[in-house]
Amino acid sequence: MAELVGPRIYSCSNCRNHVCLHDDIISKAFQGRKGRAFLFSHAMNIVVGQKEDRELITGLHTVADIYCHECHDVLGWKYLRAYEQTQKYKEGKFIFEKSKIVRENW
Repeated sequence: MAELVGPRIYSCSNCRNHVCLHDDIISKAFQGRKGRAFLFSHAMNIVVGQKEDRELITGLHTVADIYCHECHDVLGWKYLRAYEQTQKYKEGKFIFEKSKIVRENW
């Protein structure tokens, strides 16, 4: 497991595996499956699942669920393709459900 060193780290809420950096947050104004979610430019120590087309609030996207590398909890999803031009900025980015991550070293 790669460990991120720094004052603003997010970890899996279940096993405390480091999964993303606060500095990589693009937006905190996203909706996940079970509430608020954050859009990140990068992620680490995760596994990307199978891709599927999913109808989201902003339209049809091809996404893949992301899982914690250590405990395999679903943490959110990765945007693989956006079908609408205005949503293309999401491609390659990660959604983390706020309820699935916790702050470390803050």
